[in-house]
Amino acid sequence: MKNILVTGCAGFIGSNFVPYFLEKYDNYKIINLDLLTYAGNLENLRECENNPRYKFIKGDICDRNLIDELFGEFKFSGVIHFAAESHVDNSIKNPSVFVKTNVLGTHTLIDAAKKCWLDEPFKYKDEFRGARFHHISTDEVYGSLGESGYFSETTPYAPNSPYSASKAGSDMIVRSYHHTFGLDTIITNCSNNYGFKQHDEKLIPTIIRNALNGNKIPIYGDGKNIRDWLFVLDHCKGIDLAFHKGKGGETYNIGGRNERTNLQIAHKICEILDEICPKSVSYKEQISFVKDRAGHDRRYAIDASKIEGELGWKADETFDSGIIKTVEWYVKKYAK
Repeated sequence: MKNILVTGCAGFIGSNFVPYFLEKYDNYKIINLDLLTYAGNLENLRECENNPRYKFIKGDICDRNLIDELFGEFKFSGVIHFAAESHVDNSIKNPSVFVKTNVLGTHTLIDAAKKCWLDEPFKYKDEFRGARFHHISTDEVYGSLGESGYFSETTPYAPNSPYSASKAGSDMIVRSYHHTFGLDTIITNCSNNYGFKQHDEKLIPTIIRNALNGNKIPIYGDGKNIRDWLFVLDHCKGIDLAFHKGKGGETYNIGGRNERTNLQIAHKICEILDEICPKSVSYKEQISFVKDRAGHDRRYAIDASKIEGELGWKADETFDSGIIKTVEWYVKKYAK
């Protein structure tokens, strides 16, 4: 049995990844380290809490003594690092929290892994041969695209918010530990995820919740900011492939090839709600435009050719299929 440290599992992507991973593999035990800040909710992992191959530990990734203790106790053969402050609006209000968690927290984890796994640079201890550090990042580190083109793994970094800057910093730390110390690392940069268990503050849950409650549906600016949308379980499958089959030291971009403006997203959700929860007028009547976010990037889009070609990944869900499943899940949640 291999012990894997997975950070931030009580958040959106991690809480989808853990059940998927435990069901697929019977030779892993997952130790979930999560501080349970505003975005973390153990209800997201209710289906795992009685699984003998899952253990939750409440703690801070910046706590070096705790991290060293965990590496010493569990002898991790891998780390999959989700934990991060991730909401852009919050990073504008309080950048220092993002720097601490995303940059210093990532450094604490990877430095503890180096100490545990390596005898010296480029020399793994025998019991930890094959141990890997997988860092989950975002396409926002690349900045903003014009009307054409895509982010690839060679796109220069140009982060435009404190959030994306902190993630860019954490990416660079992981990269440096591979090149300087020979640590086996993988970085995956994903496009906008959507699906089950996402925090209420994010765009798609916000649209659904406000629509159902009869409130205005807030859309930033003119609603024409474009994102590439990736169903969360497709992202989990990409992480799985990169963790097991990716080449050490490499970065893999994972994107859904589903570009939509925020306004298109709102219209699509309203159309689905008009079908499954009809009322006298369309939910589209509730759409309202609000002051744009500071430094709001105009367009993100990922070229996923590398992970598709090298590792055989492909998205199983189209946006049209995934968004219906997503809306239905939140309708049930908000009906409780």
